[in-house]
Amino acid sequence: MKHFPPSARTRLCAAALMVLSLAACAKSPTSASAPAADATQNAVAVVNGTAIPREVYDFYVKALTHGKDASTLTPEQRSQVLDQLVGMQLMVQQADKDGAAKDAEAQAQLQLDRMRVLADAEAQKIIKDHPPTDQEVKNEYDTIVAGMDKTEYHARHILVKSHDLALALTKRLKAGAKFAALAKANSIDDGSKMNGGDLGWFQASRMVKPFADAVKSLKKGQITPEPVQTQYGWHIIQLVDTRPLAPPPLTQVEQQVKNDLIQKRLQAYVEQLKKSATIKTNLN
Repeated sequence: MKHFPPSARTRLCAAALMVLSLAACAKSPTSASAPAADATQNAVAVVNGTAIPREVYDFYVKALTHGKDASTLTPEQRSQVLDQLVGMQLMVQQADKDGAAKDAEAQAQLQLDRMRVLADAEAQKIIKDHPPTDQEVKNEYDTIVAGMDKTEYHARHILVKSHDLALALTKRLKAGAKFAALAKANSIDDGSKMNGGDLGWFQASRMVKPFADAVKSLKKGQITPEPVQTQYGWHIIQLVDTRPLAPPPLTQVEQQVKNDLIQKRLQAYVEQLKKSATIKTNLN
């Protein structure tokens, strides 16, 4: 299931974007005039006439500390954060002097960062205004459980490149050859060959369809009568055992289910916006 909550990287991008935006919005550092009083009144620093607002400092602290308030930092830590922001502001000012803002890649990155930050802000608004209800979570959980595999399989296989070799090995197995020995000597699956082809326990849905269908058709101890072809080659499969698979309780996966619902809701919201938008594409 997908997890939607914004990552630390997103928050850091947002913080960096806000800092970079200061250079575009503030007066030129080479200006002879003093910075406006309202711009510096609540500033944590003024760098060559450009203010770094306390809001930017507080936001940057939360981005670096996964949501902690600046008051939880030691004086030395608060000073280090401020020094980082001052350093970034100096770099921005120098970048302006060097014409870096005119660079096509830099402009594209700034535009992309702005899109990400504002899209994330809109997503958070949707999540806050329309959180999944307990009943919606329960319904989604029931739907997921209904579509889950109810059985786990323990199987082993021998994977080879040619159909002829697979047929020859199948014939040897029918004549009494040991599966594990043939797997070690012939299989090209490095992940299982040294274990005699043992794949351990797995759900059929984790396997490619031809392999999964073959496993589900076997009885315990049976070997596929004919080799099974997948994009990886030719498989000779033996079903070792099966066991029932119980779904995890809702209390254990509730947050994952909520995240899945949130992701679906956001995707539906974007699709609805597309319906009322004028969109022209050109990838040529």
